[in-house]
Amino acid sequence: MDGTSGSGSHSSRAGLGGLFGGSGPEYSSSELAGVPLTGMSPLSPYLNVDPRYLVQDSEEFILPTGANKTRGRFELAFFTIGGCCMTGATFGALNGLRLGITETRDMAWSKPRNVQILNMVTRQGALWANTLGSLALLYSVFGVVIEKTRGAEDDLNTIGAGTLTGMLYKSTGGLRSAMRGGLLGLTLTGLYAVYNNWEHLKTRSSRQSL
Repeated sequence: MDGTSGSGSHSSRAGLGGLFGGSGPEYSSSELAGVPLTGMSPLSPYLNVDPRYLVQDSEEFILPTGANKTRGRFELAFFTIGGCCMTGATFGALNGLRLGITETRDMAWSKPRNVQILNMVTRQGALWANTLGSLALLYSVFGVVIEKTRGAEDDLNTIGAGTLTGMLYKSTGGLRSAMRGGLLGLTLTGLYAVYNNWEHLKTRSSRQSL
């Protein structure tokens, strides 16, 4: 009885196979599991496309003609100047608070002492905000001019802008003072350039050692 039903079902499948284009060899799920998918990732066995081609390695933007993906020095100048002014004001206010409390420590907590502390806070905040803002303005202007003159954006522009900023800012004190200011600007921007390219320098040194 079982053999008759098995042969009947087999003949019916064969008949349906012949009806829809002919019968072919039948494979079990275990046999199909060992068949490799050529050029396809196992994560998407139902696609006829390699999913690796669907992954974009780089970001895509819709930019105006001639525009760059990264902001240049002119765009970063506003952020630099504003950030330096806010940083200077914050540092100056804290320093003024420290100086005001120190200078009025012999006075009792009263309205005159509070006024003196407040005056010291505002004075120091404005002084440091003006100083750092002026340095940021000079650095940004020199950076933009050097970038437009050279036609390239790299760390040489940063070092050159920092050196010229230090020289011009301290130029009122004479030639020696200007040279010290330029040396200080060169040192600070040189350290920043090294920090900014530290990973690249490490990779390059490791390749040379190999």
